[in-house]
Amino acid sequence: MDLEALRTSLDQACPPAGLDAALEALWRAARGEWDAAHDLAQSVEDPTGAHVHAYLHRVEGDLANADYWYRRAGVEACRAPLEEEWGSIASALLERAEPQ
Repeated sequence: MDLEALRTSLDQACPPAGLDAALEALWRAARGEWDAAHDLAQSVEDPTGAHVHAYLHRVEGDLANADYWYRRAGVEACRAPLEEEWGSIASALLERAEPQ
């Protein structure tokens, strides 16, 4: 799956099969399902989950909490437009998920 296919799938009632929890969190966030996205991000106990978690707190408008999660993820706090950050994180996760 590529970024365009992920974006297109946002019109569907359910996320595409095979998404990991971090990608599904981004998918749900893009659909405005913040609580479900947050629950999923919290279930990913690694830097990837922390990065998605940071993004979600930016969406929420809680920049102090977002900055905490960026530090936990080991990435610089993002101040790019939210849609740009969503695409960047999703692209990285999709690339990582591709079979080598």
